[in-house]
Amino acid sequence: MKTDLQLQQDVLAELHWEPSVHAENIGVEAKDGVVTLAGHVMTYQEKYHAEKAARRVMGVRALAVEIDVKLASSGIRNDSDIANSAKNALQWMSTPLGNKVNVTVEKGWITLTGQTEWQFQKLAAAVAVRYLMGVNGVSNQIILQPGTKLSAAKADIEAALVRRAHTDAGKINIDIDGSTLTLTGNVSNWTERDTAKEAAWSTPGVTSVVDKMTMTF
Repeated sequence: MKTDLQLQQDVLAELHWEPSVHAENIGVEAKDGVVTLAGHVMTYQEKYHAEKAARRVMGVRALAVEIDVKLASSGIRNDSDIANSAKNALQWMSTPLGNKVNVTVEKGWITLTGQTEWQFQKLAAAVAVRYLMGVNGVSNQIILQPGTKLSAAKADIEAALVRRAHTDAGKINIDIDGSTLTLTGNVSNWTERDTAKEAAWSTPGVTSVVDKMTMTF
């Protein structure tokens, strides 16, 4: 197991390795696997990529992000302009979501509400607006439409985990309650955890996935 100093150094190295992040503006603290990022960045997407970079590092059990977005004067826009750009971005997606997703902007912070049929559409909506100029942050409050009754058997879901997850699916337990899947068990890193959740979300009829998995290094 890494020491706090080793973990701190590894996260700093990963931030410097990530080309979309100015790592010199970000400080890193590590304590018992909990990493805190603090500092400031010029854009929201830089903050997002800094968080992703930290999660890639083996040994990071939890992440606290205390990074402020300080837009350059050339990047500041009024909320109505950002809202219009966001609605256009949603409408120009390969599967247009402009009529399904509502956009609210307050001081550069975008909040998405509404309903989509699939989790991948919900995630894609956030991606579509994340890189717009003037955005300070994104809150994705989109919910999934109640669909058909969850029909996939537990064995089918476990088979999907085997196909997609880089781990022994036997380490992950699945509980089904209506259209909600609850995942428990142990995974080795954030990639395995995210892949397991993606497989669960891809199950027809699922409207909620509860992640109770733990990471064991």
